[in-house]
Amino acid sequence: MAATKKETKAKSILNKESLKFLEAYLNNASPTGFEAEGQKLWLKYIKPYVKTYTIDNYGSVAAIINPEAKYKVVIEAHADEISWFVHYIAKDGFIYVRRNGGSDHQIAPSMRVHIHTENGIVPAVFGWPAIHTRVDGKEETPKTNNIWLDCGAASSEEVAKLGIRVGDVITYQDQFMMLNNKYFVGRALDNRLGGFIIAEVARLLHTQKVKLPFGLYIVNAVQEEVGLRGAEMITDSIKPNVAIVTDVCHDTGTPMINVKEQGDTRCGKGPVLTTGPAVHNNLLKLIKTTADKNKIPFQRLSASRATGTDTDAFAYSNGGVPSALISIPLKYMHTTVESAHQEDVENVIKLIFESLKVIKNNQDFRYFTKV
Repeated sequence: MAATKKETKAKSILNKESLKFLEAYLNNASPTGFEAEGQKLWLKYIKPYVKTYTIDNYGSVAAIINPEAKYKVVIEAHADEISWFVHYIAKDGFIYVRRNGGSDHQIAPSMRVHIHTENGIVPAVFGWPAIHTRVDGKEETPKTNNIWLDCGAASSEEVAKLGIRVGDVITYQDQFMMLNNKYFVGRALDNRLGGFIIAEVARLLHTQKVKLPFGLYIVNAVQEEVGLRGAEMITDSIKPNVAIVTDVCHDTGTPMINVKEQGDTRCGKGPVLTTGPAVHNNLLKLIKTTADKNKIPFQRLSASRATGTDTDAFAYSNGGVPSALISIPLKYMHTTVESAHQEDVENVIKLIFESLKVIKNNQDFRYFTKV
């Protein structure tokens, strides 16, 4: 049985430096396919806690502890955020867009954005007709083919003078904030929270002087939002023996979500452990047992054909890699106000940290292949 929330009250494991990094990391743009600046921030933070690192051809980073070890354990998150592309520039200077990942067209109108050009950032806004000009009952809703950007230009020539070209990537301007002193709020918590978590695991291993008998590969992968592509590439090069992936799932306690369809998972009630075909039963059992032993609360979720996360990429690679998924409940996914409970973030850090110690003590990787 999962431990109760009351049993977990303790001093925060996050320090001022950790939270300062988290804010800078979340505020930085790291759109799918253009993750380099975010990866630089992440790598700078984690470097003191690892021995070496590798970067693959598309930008996925593996920070490594014990690279010489025979067995390899991966803890992973994805680094990219949803965004938009400049798709068409009209003669009157308005700019039409195409998704880069699962960007939500309904939240776009009135949002401020950055257009990332070869010459630097150009600010713009998603426009929308004023309410006074719309006819009740006949209002058009925002769609990918009718939302547009206004950069203050009156012609396509003026847009070109600003350096804007088809293919330039677009991100929202919204910044990190705390809500009620317990919720992290901002864009791209999906899944830079995961990148933060695995970096904090590395910090704890270092500060608590935990010696691991296996190689630990702390992977911040690119291009998850367009089909798990970064994980597919880096698992093929690392060839791990075990993978623990962290990502986000939905807080289904918010209005307009059907718990019968989406499951019952809520912010503040602990990490979410998924059961499904891609999740290895023995590894999942180890993580659940670790949670109970350390009084870490957790929630449960089931996946049908796939988890929809990098877990799938690791699990079905290299002849099969025992993999598990630990998720953070998130409100308002793929919006600019994604919200996650700080206690959930800390409990995911603890759960991965303690699970690695159990794998260390087990030292028999055949355990994960036993039926």
